[in-house]
Amino acid sequence: MKLRLTETTAIAAAKSGFSPATAYRLEQDQRLPSQRKAARERRRPDPLAAIWEAEIVPMIAAAPGLRPVAVFEEMRRRHPDLGEGVRRTLERRIRGWRALHGPDQEVIFRQVHEPGLLGLSDFTKADHLGVTIAGRALDHNLYHFRLAYSGFEHAHVVLGGESYVALAEGLQNALWALGGCPLEHRSDSLSAAFRNLDADARRDLTDRYAALCLHYRMTPSRNNRGIAHENGAIESAHGHLKKALADALLLRGSSAFDDLAAYRRFIDEVMSRRNARNAKRIDVERATLQDLPDRRTHDWEEVIVAVTSSGGFILRKVFYSVPSRLIGHRLRVRLHDDRLDLFIGGTHLMTLPRGRACPTSGKHDHVVDYRHVIHALRRKPMALMNLVYRDKLFPRTAYARAFEQLVAREPARIACRVAVELLALAHDRACEAELAAILEADLQAGRLPDLAALRARFAPAATSLPTVTVLLAPLTAYDELGSIRIGDAA
Repeated sequence: MKLRLTETTAIAAAKSGFSPATAYRLEQDQRLPSQRKAARERRRPDPLAAIWEAEIVPMIAAAPGLRPVAVFEEMRRRHPDLGEGVRRTLERRIRGWRALHGPDQEVIFRQVHEPGLLGLSDFTKADHLGVTIAGRALDHNLYHFRLAYSGFEHAHVVLGGESYVALAEGLQNALWALGGCPLEHRSDSLSAAFRNLDADARRDLTDRYAALCLHYRMTPSRNNRGIAHENGAIESAHGHLKKALADALLLRGSSAFDDLAAYRRFIDEVMSRRNARNAKRIDVERATLQDLPDRRTHDWEEVIVAVTSSGGFILRKVFYSVPSRLIGHRLRVRLHDDRLDLFIGGTHLMTLPRGRACPTSGKHDHVVDYRHVIHALRRKPMALMNLVYRDKLFPRTAYARAFEQLVAREPARIACRVAVELLALAHDRACEAELAAILEADLQAGRLPDLAALRARFAPAATSLPTVTVLLAPLTAYDELGSIRIGDAA
């Protein structure tokens, strides 16, 4: 209207961005659009008029969390003549009623994060990535650490569930990769780590976590149980991390890895690329972090076990085999997330992969190395038939399939003896992989293993001693040497 005071109708309309016809129409009738005509009335009867105030409003007022689709289904059950097409009408009506009369909702207060102040830890499931290790699906979690200010991230593959050992190992790996420590470390309530623990074990776990934070001079804090958004600086980052890993696997062309170490290197590469995007902010925050201590602290649990006459020990519902010379000894076990370090006194004996019982059924697991028991099994080959851990004894699938075919086509005594001798041959001649390939070829051809031929094939190569000819000096030469005087020799 101000342009019309100095310009013509057509020029004012052009400068205002609409047509001259619209300008002339507005000049002729200067009333507001809402004043020109009455509001449009309903074109069809309200299908909810009879039940809205009488049934629906009391229902959603009494149960604020009730979903509109549940209300719709209940109304259809009570009133079969109610049409399917009123669902969207009902959903809009309920949404509008709750905006005017519904309960107050929780408010999320965004926070200002200071550099060097807060680091956060959490675990997230990663099974959906479809990663396989040596052909077997990897059931695993990811430990995820993040700095709230700069967005520095670190991820660590966790084979078991949430536990203090996994938290301690992942957190220390993150801090040493970062090169410093924040003032505060926040985690969730750690309810999964405390599950199924008695009161003494819970206190011990709490003390160890406090000691871990004290070692790095960090103040431990936790969000309230069930309030995930209090840990939102890392909870929301879980989805971005897993999407980035899924994209990286697609670009890689395969989610299959030869071993766990290769998969962990892949994770590290993805995290380094993500951190490179925030390099400037990370450098700013790194300058404000506390210095690292002189050394790492413990990231394992220590347990004392006794080796039984079965040639192993049971720990956390898992049987582990060890060399039979350790029967009767007590071993000190350092329990890591993915391995066990065995000590006798202060001497390190060996490292075993960690097994885990079935989380749903509680069925026991077995971690068995046939090399530990093959010498005893050769003396008692029939023990193989009903051995508790027989399925875990065979190092490769070909050996298990060979035993199944032997049992099906030969007497049990012969089948057990041949299977045990095959394992002994693989151990004595260090030919486990080569022998498995030959067994696989024989099975595909429908042949049983020929033990004599296999022994001949993997027998040590025959060697012949070289012919050495020694020429002896005549004894008279010694008499001539003895007769020479020193002066004459000079």
